Amino acid sequence: MTKTNQGSKHIHLIGICGTAMASLAGMLQARGHRITGSDAAAYPPMSDVLAGLGIPLMQPYAESNLTPRPDLVIVGNAISRGNVELEFVLDARIPFMSMAAVLHDEFLLGRESLVVAGTHGKTTTTSMLAWIYEVASRTQPKFAPSFLIGGVAENFGTSFMVRPEIDGVRQPFLLEGDEYDTAFFDKGPKFLHYFPDAAILTHVEFDHADIYVDLAAVKTAFKRLVNLIPRRGRLVAFDGSENVSECVARAFCAVERYGFQPDSYWRLTDLRHEGTESRWTLVRGGTAFAELRLPMAGEHNALNATAAAALAAGQGVPAAAIVEALATFRSVKRRLEVRAEVNGVTIIEDFAHHPTAIRETLRALRTAYPGRRLWAVLEPRSNTLRRNVFEHELVESLALADRSVLAEIFKSEAIPAGVRLHPENVVAALRARGLESAVYADADAIVAAIAPQLRKGDVVAILSNGGFGGIYEKLPKAIAGQS
Repeated sequence: MTKTNQGSKHIHLIGICGTAMASLAGMLQARGHRITGSDAAAYPPMSDVLAGLGIPLMQPYAESNLTPRPDLVIVGNAISRGNVELEFVLDARIPFMSMAAVLHDEFLLGRESLVVAGTHGKTTTTSMLAWIYEVASRTQPKFAPSFLIGGVAENFGTSFMVRPEIDGVRQPFLLEGDEYDTAFFDKGPKFLHYFPDAAILTHVEFDHADIYVDLAAVKTAFKRLVNLIPRRGRLVAFDGSENVSECVARAFCAVERYGFQPDSYWRLTDLRHEGTESRWTLVRGGTAFAELRLPMAGEHNALNATAAAALAAGQGVPAAAIVEALATFRSVKRRLEVRAEVNGVTIIEDFAHHPTAIRETLRALRTAYPGRRLWAVLEPRSNTLRRNVFEHELVESLALADRSVLAEIFKSEAIPAGVRLHPENVVAALRARGLESAVYADADAIVAAIAPQLRKGDVVAILSNGGFGGIYEKLPKAIAGQS
């Protein structure tokens, strides 16, 4: 399937509610294709995106979802052998592809591929980069970005955009480069399909324990991405990580490091936080580049913004556009998103599901809401967090909260007992430090237990990379019901 053979097709996506899959569905629909999709379960924001696009969402998986027979099936990376639709596709020999391969063939060819990769910060950094390009395009149309982001960028109200091509202009396509595997038939990371002209590398840590055996395997994946960048390209890489340094050491392209080190090419100086706002001076090659303001808390968000600014500036985006864009950046859904303020209690949703991300989220909330009692409500849901590999680090991260509440791990039966996280061990370790902590069976039990304990001024951070049993709606309702 390529742009040179683009007649309207019926395309069906198995696992359509994944962030990238739902976005791709919208992009293909905009190309004129008829789109259908299926999934086991749907929850916002992507279920809302699909509904808004008018794309049929079929639940549960069934052979009948593939009638009439589609011209092409896109298989999500969460789909494995045994899925009833996948088995039907294989038996009937319906053509199928991965999301990443379709994205490359249909949208990236002929465009400038700019990829944001790393264990943490990809979604926010890609959203910042897209908004920088959007602001720059108001005076220079060549910067008008197409993008695919692993979340809904609030400045755009969408996770994707495809701009019409301009004759003679190699337009930018901005991508969140996911290190997770591509499909059941392609176990390499998705970002190897994106062939970046320039890239950002934020962090490299062990993650995705279901597909990577150790940190060395993770680093190998990122080294392969770096090896795809052409000599004429650029790589903007965080300077505060030995793992990142190892991954970029053999790059053939120019490498520009960013961070707080005295010799950083892009250096943050005089970083200060004022409530939910951050300000700093950005230095480029030893010379002041810009005074930046970002309406977001947290050192990690200032670093994300610096990475986006650095890549954009290196691609020719004017400093004035970067300054304006960051000052008007509106974050990403599910990233430090205020979901409700009820009876003086602030409820915040965040996607953090790795101990490092949890730590940075809680640090940011301490900065944004000084002096207020901070609750961390965590669902161990990701394939890494459900394992005990980071049990000690999880305790250290949650210790930043005044009170921590954990749910039992999501689908615990899928994790071998010997490597499974035991939330009660985390709770015991926190209590040993004099910190209040508890574990409950599920979202309903958590809501019933903590709603009566919440008081005016409390900040509740709900941390999960999934739907968490509807807790985002249930907790505010329970609090309101007590007044």
